[in-house]
Amino acid sequence: MAAIKRPARWATIARQLAGLLGSLFAASGARAVDLGADKAELLYHRYDGGGVKASGPALLLRKSVMDKVAVTGTVYVDAVSNASIDVVTAASPFTERRTEYGLSADYVYRDSKLTLSTSSSKEPDYTANRVGLDIAQEVFGGMSTVNMGFTHGDDKVGKHAEPGFKATATHWQYRLGSSLILTPRWITSLNLEALADDGFLGSPYRVAYVFGAAVPERVPSTRSSRALKWRVVGDLGSRDAMQVGYRYYWDTWGIKASTLDVTYSRYFGDDWLADLTLRYHSQQHALFYSNNAQADTLYVSRNRQLSTFHDISLGGKVAYTIRKVPGQYDVTLNGALEYVQYKFGDFTDIRTGNLYSYKASVLQLFLSTNF
Repeated sequence: MAAIKRPARWATIARQLAGLLGSLFAASGARAVDLGADKAELLYHRYDGGGVKASGPALLLRKSVMDKVAVTGTVYVDAVSNASIDVVTAASPFTERRTEYGLSADYVYRDSKLTLSTSSSKEPDYTANRVGLDIAQEVFGGMSTVNMGFTHGDDKVGKHAEPGFKATATHWQYRLGSSLILTPRWITSLNLEALADDGFLGSPYRVAYVFGAAVPERVPSTRSSRALKWRVVGDLGSRDAMQVGYRYYWDTWGIKASTLDVTYSRYFGDDWLADLTLRYHSQQHALFYSNNAQADTLYVSRNRQLSTFHDISLGGKVAYTIRKVPGQYDVTLNGALEYVQYKFGDFTDIRTGNLYSYKASVLQLFLSTNF
């Protein structure tokens, strides 16, 4: 009998590690198939960096039905004040509001979970709609999980003060991944993403420079991207855990990027959980990117997000369990703060002629409960 029950015991290891690492492990894609608990979360977020400030609330509510289906609804609001370097050097600072609504449903049947999701976001000059389907299947007696899915998006692009400007873009994202329990304390995952974009993929406001003269940005109308992400998570054995991840990205615009992150998590007593994350990201510029082009080519862009740059971030998260009744509910207060330093290798501030750099901070405060 012990040999028969062992795979089921191993299948719970992913959940135990997820509890130690909080939401970080859940986001990695390496988790056992499970319907999950009923949940409610209320979030306040704030971003401040590079002349851009964005803040607002978010709400999530998840409820299971008949132990087979769970429905999740989300509302996310951003109040944005934009005075970024792109804006102040080519246009006037502005403020706007973006609201996003999301709805998803999970269905569990034996060792499989099917997730159908949809979302819609709207701002004054941009509307984005998404629909997605994901499937997770446990194999090898719960020792491994295979995930696959796709998302389709349709965007409508407008322009302030120009009601006649209308453009569209479509997006396809395909996902394939697998997680594997290596030992009773270590889990690894490998995920591949493939993206295909078509339509208006630039910005109606952004300009490029050719021989020092400002011209409208011109970018290709198609883009194919790939991203490969590996992650390993382990219990270190003293109420602490570690997570290491690496992501490599490349696309048909010539961009190549690498991201490495390391997270350490530890319980303090029964009520406190702390995470510390260090992340490094570097990127190679797009083929048609130029700070100041010396030839008038078919495509040209001075979008700093397509330039050569690197950033390093340090973040911390603390979770405090306010109240917990085993088997009934728990209430947790969470706070997260991250600092990021961006440095650009071939994008200059035209006001000074110096290479551009800036710092940013991200604050999150949220109250969550499982019931």
